[in-house]
Amino acid sequence: MKKIEAIIKPFKLDEVKEALHEIGIKGITVTEAKGFGRQKGHTELYRGAEYVVDFLPKVKVEVVLDDNLLERAVEAIQQAAHTGRIGDGKIFVSSIDEAIRIRTGESGSDAV
Repeated sequence: MKKIEAIIKPFKLDEVKEALHEIGIKGITVTEAKGFGRQKGHTELYRGAEYVVDFLPKVKVEVVLDDNLLERAVEAIQQAAHTGRIGDGKIFVSSIDEAIRIRTGESGSDAV
């Protein structure tokens, strides 16, 4: 099993969710996040004072899936989240040793 963590722009969430649903992903976890990479934030004016907004709003999407769905899921996220502009985000893939469904006790792929 693999875990995909994707940091994307908030307005791309619906497109990413739909793309994952279309390839058969049943469950995702979404977290609001703040951060920056090469964008490094921007300056804003508030009541005449200039200040730096260095943590930009992002969304973190997490999916745990079977190895055989990994390539399609990464491709789906990549295409759905792409705008071609700086700050599109990142996708991280890691291995999952075990998954257990609390309600039933199912484990492994059955728990996902």
